[in-house]
Amino acid sequence: MATISAPPKASFALSMLLNDTRYRSYTFQFISLFLLFVAFAYLGSNLFRNLADAGLNISYDFLGEPAGYDINQRLIEYTSQSTHMRATVVGVLNTLLVAFLACLSATILGVVAGVLRLSRNWLISKLMAIYVEAFRNVPVLIWIIIIFTIMTAVLPAPRAFRGDDATASMIFESIAFTNRGVYVPSPVLGSGSLAVVLVFVLSIVAVFFYRRYAKKKLYSSGRLLPVFWPSLSLLFLPSIFAFFVLGQPVSLEYPVLKGFNFAGGWTVRGSLIALWFALAIYTGAFIAENVRAGILAISKGQTEAAASLGLRPNRIMNLVVLPQALRVIIPPLISQYLNITKNSSLAIAVGYMDITGTLGGITLNQTGRAIETILLLMLFYLLISLSISAIMNVYNKAVSLKER
Repeated sequence: MATISAPPKASFALSMLLNDTRYRSYTFQFISLFLLFVAFAYLGSNLFRNLADAGLNISYDFLGEPAGYDINQRLIEYTSQSTHMRATVVGVLNTLLVAFLACLSATILGVVAGVLRLSRNWLISKLMAIYVEAFRNVPVLIWIIIIFTIMTAVLPAPRAFRGDDATASMIFESIAFTNRGVYVPSPVLGSGSLAVVLVFVLSIVAVFFYRRYAKKKLYSSGRLLPVFWPSLSLLFLPSIFAFFVLGQPVSLEYPVLKGFNFAGGWTVRGSLIALWFALAIYTGAFIAENVRAGILAISKGQTEAAASLGLRPNRIMNLVVLPQALRVIIPPLISQYLNITKNSSLAIAVGYMDITGTLGGITLNQTGRAIETILLLMLFYLLISLSISAIMNVYNKAVSLKER
């Protein structure tokens, strides 16, 4: 009986890196990567050689020196004697604050406008169309300046709230809208307040799991559990109960007019509000079109099938259309979030001290360290953009269509 043996394996030869299709692609990729490294090495050596010829060097020692300038809007303690590093951190937090607020507001506004633009009500759909076309076709910088001008020129000065002949009054005796900003009460945390905050955080987690359970129950058994009122109860009732049981450890500090300005509470500068609202309404117009495109991408038969089961229009939109439309909406939504973060660098136009205004503005001018500050700016925007992309890609993968 004859046996068939496998042919002997050919020994590896360098010519196989180009002639063998198994290795050719890796060869070209390695060559491309090597040339890229060579190009970067040449640019880097050229940079250091030119700096040496000019008697300069790259150093970040300036970050430990006193900044010497004030920042009006800040989330942490800061004085003019703080270091440039501290000023940079304040700018980073200010950028993250306006980016978070604008992303959240733009998402809510965009979803509402996108859904209403498909409304059967002619007036509502046309109003949403006007909003989208008006705001997305005008540069965001113009909207920032318009809103900031309205806040500084139309709103009253703090002295208008003084005395019996005051021409302006506070809302609920606690909120004041002025041309210097908006003054709101700030929480004062006492003994036991940490427990109240912890209960509130756990309530948010409980709401998330309850809504997830209700959706799973609906998809598995067809049983529709109430969501709104239980979620509202889970969110507030445990915190309110803990608040009174622990002796009301959280109080409020109200803004009070002292002299020519308000003291106490939180101050939200007009520059922050202008930047926040402008980015939200501008980007919200683009998100509205993304939402409209996602909804229109869903087959009309899905809506008709859901209606034949007796679902109301709002249930059809929340349970059938939007969950499927997310697969179309999320990829361009990531780009809009990145645009909001990068467009926040326009804050310098209204005097809002973000990372571009602190590190890339005053710090750069005072120290003359252009290369160092620009490299730090690039690194920050790169890291925040990659972080947003990573988080949204994880969510996009979670809602994407799972094939068997």
